[in-house]
Amino acid sequence: MGKIKLTLEDLFNVPSAVIYNPDCYKPVSIIEIDSRKVKRNSLFVAIKGEHFDAHDFVLDAVKKGASAVVINTDELKKFNGLEIPVITVDDTTSAYGEFAKIWRKKLNAKIVSLTGSNGKTTTKEMIAVLLAEKFNVMKTEANNNNHIGVPLTIFSADEKCEALVLEQGTNHFGEIEYSAKISQPDFALITNIGDSHLEFLKNRNGVYKEKSALLKVTAQHGGVVFINNDDPILGKTKKNYQNKITYGFKNTVNVKGKILGFTEDGRTKIQITHNKKSFTVTLPVYGEANANNFLAASAVALKLGLTQKQIIGGTQKLKPVYGRLAVKKFNNAVLIDDTYNSNPESVKAAVEVVKKIKTYNYKIIVLGDMFELGKSSEKLHKGLAKIFTDKKNLIVLTLGDKMKLLHTALTHKKIKSIHFNSREALSLYLRYEEIESSVILVKGSRGMKMEEFVNQLEKRFE
Repeated sequence: MGKIKLTLEDLFNVPSAVIYNPDCYKPVSIIEIDSRKVKRNSLFVAIKGEHFDAHDFVLDAVKKGASAVVINTDELKKFNGLEIPVITVDDTTSAYGEFAKIWRKKLNAKIVSLTGSNGKTTTKEMIAVLLAEKFNVMKTEANNNNHIGVPLTIFSADEKCEALVLEQGTNHFGEIEYSAKISQPDFALITNIGDSHLEFLKNRNGVYKEKSALLKVTAQHGGVVFINNDDPILGKTKKNYQNKITYGFKNTVNVKGKILGFTEDGRTKIQITHNKKSFTVTLPVYGEANANNFLAASAVALKLGLTQKQIIGGTQKLKPVYGRLAVKKFNNAVLIDDTYNSNPESVKAAVEVVKKIKTYNYKIIVLGDMFELGKSSEKLHKGLAKIFTDKKNLIVLTLGDKMKLLHTALTHKKIKSIHFNSREALSLYLRYEEIESSVILVKGSRGMKMEEFVNQLEKRFE
């Protein structure tokens, strides 16, 4: 198969596109939106964002070797002097998506797309690692899961790619449908439906309405959808899909998981059963939440033809994703970095991991505010109190206006808790208090920058 390229004919198929100097256009295999990364003979798409307008960098891109540029129609006068092909469109962001849709059709790869309230990045990584035992795999990197990131990832896949694993995120209605219509997945799954992005999605029904667009788009063109049968909302929707695979730890499903127990340091032993055949692995990552993620990844891998031996081999290569239940062992402490983001379900899952680790009896939970919970924010912060039942050898340290509500609720339950009104105060506590011989969890939403406390603790224990 030859190199994938965007041709002149492809450009003519993009709505609203007008091409100036078309005779100079040569098919391109590199589509770029960052002028700093432009290489010779690439197509530069000038996207106007919140903080930067790439139209300001068009000339820089041309100097670096861009052989054609895509601009908004109302910017044309600025670039009349360019002698290379200039493509004008009503909106460069939409055009970028259209280019990605064309590129996706040229790919010979199977497209696996996933979304969910919790665990989507970890599940994406697990799927990619397992599939790499059989296929040449590309995947979403960093946090490129939105209306710009999904096309960006699609463009990263070339003619050698056999499986492309896409993470699709959202926090507003319509975003999943938009990116799903670009990616046109062959396989799709939703990890779970929880209390995430409630500021705009309102409630769990809103979360489902938004995320289920991924399954609907996939089903519409004959793709396979994976249903987490244990999720109370997703499990009820399996009747809506004919071409489906169900998975879960309960009831009758196509791919069934069973937790056999936990190692002394808290890792999960899990059995997977499919078509009356079973295999057992001890996961190198922690928590029952990751057992759920692994079950989903195994279901996808089995459907794409991996053998049990290949899945077992891939399992040994799994690693925690940065900031997501990453367990770090020191001589006198166990530190759990779960600082990438936070919502009620992920807090509960992280606290369960702490309970499972028997290395040290003393447990310290450091929690920062959870964001994007809308009108339910105060209720959901207070509600975290029900997660904590062990009054011995436990202390909960809270930071942020909303976590102060949890602190008050825990105090009423006579569970030891300290609230810190400033980052400096919490930092001093973690620096000088006797917290050795403990299992320490640090968690909070991105804006709380809880990873700074993880870095401080790492320096203390190293």
